Order: sequence, then C-alpha cells, then structure tokens
Amino acid sequence: MSTQWKHMRFSYTEANLLPKNHSYNIAYDNFINVFGEEGNLILIAVNDSSLFELDNFNAWIKLSESFKNNEWINKVLHVGNIPVITKDKKNKSFVLDSLTNYKFSSKKAVENFQKNLFNDYPFYENILFSENRETIQTAIYLKKEIINNAERIQFINEVFIPKVKMFEKDTKIDVRISGMPYIRTMNAQNIMDEIGKFVVIAICVTILLFFFFFRSFRATIITLTVVIIGVMWALGILGLFKFEITVLTALIPPLIIVIGVPNCIFLINKYQHEVKKHGNQARSLQRVISKIGNATLMTNITTACGFATFILTDSEILQEFGLVASVNIMLIFILSILLIPIIYSFMPLPKEKHLKHLNNIWLNNFVYFLSLTVKKYRIQVFITSILCLCISIIGVYKIKLSGNMIEDMPKNSEFVKDIKFFEKEFKGILPIEIMIDSKRKNGITRLATLKRMNDLNEHILKIPELSKPLSIVNLSKYIKQSFYNGNPNYFQLPSDQENTFISSYVKNSNLKLEKNNSFISENGQIARITTMMGEINTERMEGIEASLIKGIELYFPKERYDVTLTGKTLGYLKGTKYLVKNLLISLSLAILLISLIIIYMFRSYKMVIISLVPNLLPLLFTAGVMGFLNIPIKPSTILVFSIAFGISVDDTIHFLVKYRQELLANNWKIRKSVFSSLKETGISMFYTSVVLFFGFSVFMTSSYGGTIALGGLVSTTLLFAMLANLILLPSLLISLEKYITNEHTIKNSKIKIASDQIINKE
Repeated sequence: MSTQWKHMRFSYTEANLLPKNHSYNIAYDNFINVFGEEGNLILIAVNDSSLFELDNFNAWIKLSESFKNNEWINKVLHVGNIPVITKDKKNKSFVLDSLTNYKFSSKKAVENFQKNLFNDYPFYENILFSENRETIQTAIYLKKEIINNAERIQFINEVFIPKVKMFEKDTKIDVRISGMPYIRTMNAQNIMDEIGKFVVIAICVTILLFFFFFRSFRATIITLTVVIIGVMWALGILGLFKFEITVLTALIPPLIIVIGVPNCIFLINKYQHEVKKHGNQARSLQRVISKIGNATLMTNITTACGFATFILTDSEILQEFGLVASVNIMLIFILSILLIPIIYSFMPLPKEKHLKHLNNIWLNNFVYFLSLTVKKYRIQVFITSILCLCISIIGVYKIKLSGNMIEDMPKNSEFVKDIKFFEKEFKGILPIEIMIDSKRKNGITRLATLKRMNDLNEHILKIPELSKPLSIVNLSKYIKQSFYNGNPNYFQLPSDQENTFISSYVKNSNLKLEKNNSFISENGQIARITTMMGEINTERMEGIEASLIKGIELYFPKERYDVTLTGKTLGYLKGTKYLVKNLLISLSLAILLISLIIIYMFRSYKMVIISLVPNLLPLLFTAGVMGFLNIPIKPSTILVFSIAFGISVDDTIHFLVKYRQELLANNWKIRKSVFSSLKETGISMFYTSVVLFFGFSVFMTSSYGGTIALGGLVSTTLLFAMLANLILLPSLLISLEKYITNEHTIKNSKIKIASDQIINKE
C-alpha cells in the first residue's frame, strides 16, 4: 500500500458539490467556454501612505513588473503600465496605448501621478485602486493551463511569495494577497499540514487512553501496530484510486484510527476476560474470534454502511469519501480480527497486573450505577428521554443553512485575514458572474443593450454587499471619456447622437473590443458582468440572488436575451442545498440498511424499534444542540449524522448480541440476561465510547471551522449515544421485551455464536 502513496494528490480546486450533469454546472461550463476560468486572478494590495514615497513606489512597480515575463503569467495590470485609450483627431480614431512609468525620478512626479490616477481614470476604480483612494493593488492573471494543476502551487510558493516577501523586507510595507488561485493553494497546504497533525494527535490520544484503561504495554503496542498499518492502508487506498485529497478525504486516516482502536478494545478485553476465567490461551483466542468476531464484523459492517451511503449521492466528493471510508473500515476490521489473535498466540498469557483493570473499582461502580438506574429508575429514564426529544425538536427548528465558501477556512490564517482586508477595501473577492447572450452577432455593442446593462449595473450598486460591477459598459464609458479628450466628467454612456460620432471613431481604430476585453465574446454576441462579494450568511446571499434575478428579469426580456446568473460563489450555495437534500436521503438509506441488518441478525422486525430509538435520539439531540448554539448545516456538519449513526449503532449491536447469548444461557430470563449483558459489555462500551469521544475531539484542534464543528458534534453525539445504549436500551428491553421477542426468533437468528461446548470440544 505504501507504494501507492506516490499517486496521492491534493485537490487544486474548490469542491464541486453538484453533479456534473446538473443544470448549474452546465451553465457554468458554458460560461468557462466563452470567457475562460474565472478564478485566474491573484491580487496584491497595499494600504500604506508610505507606498507613495519615491523609493517605495518604484519598488512596487518593479515588483509588479517582475511577474510580467513569467511563463505562467498571462498579463499583469499595475500602476506602472496602465492601458489608456486616447483620441487621434487627425485620423478620427482611438489609440490603445500604455501610460508607462517604470521608474519615477522625483517625489513630485509620484504625487502628480497619484493625483492623475485617482482623478482622471475612474475606469480603474476597484481595479487598480479602492473607492476610498487609500489602497493600491496589482492584478496578476495566470494562464488557464496552470489554474487547476501543480504548476500553480509551484509558481505561488517558489516565485510569487518569495518576491512579495522580499518587497516587504526591503520597504517594511505590509502586502495583502488574495485571489482564488492563492487562496486555493494556501488552503491545500493547510489541509496537508492537518493530515499529519490529526494522525499524530489521534494516535497519541487513543493509545494513551488505551494504555490508561488496560495498563499493558503489550496490548498497547499490538493496538498501535494495527492502527498504524490501517492508516498506511488508508493512504494507499487513496493513492490506488487516484482520488484527490480534500477537506473530507483528509479526515479518513485519523477516522480509521478512531474506529480501529475500539475494535482492538472489544477483542483484547474479551481475550483478557476469558484468560481470567479459565487461563486457557487457545480457548480464549477461539472465543475472541467466535463470540466477539461476529459481533465486531456486524458493527464494522453497519459503520461501513453508514459511510457507504454517501456513494449513493450524486456528489463526486462525497462518493469518493464514502467509498474510501467504507473500504478502509472493513480493512481495519480484517487487520484487527487477524493480527490480534495471531500476535497473542505467540505471546505468553497476560499477567495478573494486566488483568487488574477488569476489577477496577470505579468502573465496577459505574456499571453498578447503570444497573441500578435500569432496575429502579426506568420511568425517570423514559421521562428524561422524552424531555430531551421535545427540547431537541425545538432546537431543530432553529437550525440554519450555510453555503459560504470562506466560512470554514481557518480564521487565524494570514490568507483569511487578507480576505477580510479585501472585503473591507473592495467588498470581497468572491465573484458573481452574469452572462448576457444577445442572440445576435455584435448585439452586445448596440447602444440599447449597453443601456440595459448599465441599468442592471445601477441595480447591482444598490446592493450594499456587492462591489462596483465590471463589464463592457465600463469600457464604453471610458471610450466616451477619451472622445472628450480624457475629461473624467464624461465617464458615462454616450447618447444616441454621441454614439453616432463615437462609432465612426471606433470603426477607424485598431480597438478590437472582443480581443482586448475579457468581458465580451469574440463575435460580440455574449457579454459578462462581474461583481464581487465577501463572506455573508446564506439567508442574505439568497436575498442577493433573488434581487439580481429580479433586476435581470426587469431589464432583459426573455424573448430577446438569454441571461445566466453563475459563478462558483452561487454554485457553492446551490451545491450545499443539493448536498443537504442528498445527505438526508443518504441518512435515511443508512437507517434502512442498518435496520435490514438487524432484522437479518435477529429475525425480529420489532427488534429494529428497540435498536433504533437509542441511536436516533442522540442524532436529534445533536441537531437540537446545533440549533441552540447557532451551528449551521453545511457540507462539513451535515456529515455528523451519518458518521455518528453508523458508529453509535455498533454499541447497540454489541449489547444485543451479548444479550442474545445470555438469553440462551439463562433460559429466557430477561432481567437476568439484561444485567449480565450490561455487566460484561458495559466496560467495553464505556472504553470504546471514551476513546471515540476523545478521538473525534482531535478534529477540534483543526483550524477549519467545519472540521472543528464536525469533531465536537460527533463527540457529543457518541457520548450521548453511549448513555442511551447503556441506560435507555436495557430499560426498553426490560419494559418491552415480553411483547416483541420470542424464543423462536432468537433461536433462528442469522448471527451464529459458537457454544462453549463446541469450543471446549475443539
């Protein structure tokens, strides 16, 4: 498996939550085909008055110009080389030239240039300088060939960042960096760093807990061996399938540790119980496999099923996560059930000190407390459960949806701080694109269409969260300004009469608007309007989308124009909604699938009710907590329910399998069977739940908000599920078992456990 590690690669793009054939993806692909990749822009900006000192300003221009000749750069737009349109009266045409200032000779020249830039070139507002005139920025456009591959990371890490750092060192000026290529790269590096951190912390936490419980170096080393091999296999599977490592798939290695250790706990704990009982190693190992092996197999199958249901969604990122997670869960079971008995078979019997934990006073007191609660306080247990259910339902109605791309990114990282800076100065860096098809060649350049686009621009300006829009309209205004000899007072759309004169100048010019401008297609039929936004809540984003659609419908009749609202910002919102819908279906399928497994195991349809109640209640409790704590449903937190359900049902199956064994051994005495089951499985379930709680808590060390929420919520759910399985489940069995189980169904159950007589005979 380690030979497959070389095939692992990190995701170079944002997660596409929608299926490829979804109408929104088709529309976005159409946009990309016409205008190219929208996320190819890197921005560097400075908000510091010392920038306009002579040496610093020349250094800024030198820095910006240094990117121009790089093989991966398409173009660079900066204050030292501003494209300008001038009027040629003699030839009655316009000339596209550059206002080139590679080096200023005096501070006075810089001051004059600064004044002219801000006053004479309104076209470059929000492109080269902010609306408040306090921030200067340079726009670096990457070639589309490297946007989504490793060359982008190489350019940013080896060329771009070192040059920026050198400028900061020389001038003592803080440079802000943003743009989707840069953000993607920093995000990918954070994910890569966190994989290693999660694996190390997860191993340390779970192994320390294991040693604390068992007080055995031998058992701890065996468990460590199993989970390390499991992690190696998990990484190997990712490489073998050639899947990209995303925020989700990065969780799989530590997830395997967290799930693998409980396997080891159940197997080793049973082995030590048997050794203590009769001291026969061969018989102990046989019983580990025959008695616990079946139950552990079923628990791992149910956990794998919980993850495998993600494969049934139409989201590629979830399908990959579900496939790799479910495969590795079964692999870690195979490793556990084979390696642990084999290794122990070569070792001497555990010593008395290794078995001391089985008589731990506080653990025995804990089991006694559970038994006492189930025996005397079942009514109180049911009332408490119903109260929790009612409160949880209230919380569920408070849950909100979140589909913001930036929300989960690490808040304390420099690149997120820079995002906040650009939100303040330029209203954000997340693009919203409007594509307008005039349905005729050169239809966009008609004055009537430009006026409609201008009306839509004015509509956009009324939405406070959106930046000043950029489109062919801005260029048309600039051309009119140039017609009037650069007077900024004429930066506006021409009238019908002015348009006649200006059009003649345009026809005599070498201005190829469709070639020189990224806001119009080559045949002049399609245009784009781009506006930016920052991090806002989903409810407001939906309001903005509705307002934009209203403006589009108002100014662009459907019979004359095809207008598409697109961009990855809105795509992520729609993907989140789509994901929530699919994951609710996925969770329903997981419940159905696990119910079928329980029916197959126990040949009792009614047993499903008893087994699901203590597992669904924790999910509702967690949903209620999310509502009360204002934790939104988003791609990361929605996974909580499927993961927690798949894992928490393991305890139910372990308990029910042991309960079945006790029924057979105790001549169908229900109470005695319940308390015997509670006594033996209670300790193992407590151990595994504590390991799972702290194991998933490891994710709370993440710098990603979604991963933190995932870790905290799954931990909370599993802790609550442990109490439900150790208190509510036995209470239900005692109160209802007479009505839902009979000797015939148990005897004919499909989960076969070898009897002690058979084992003794062997």
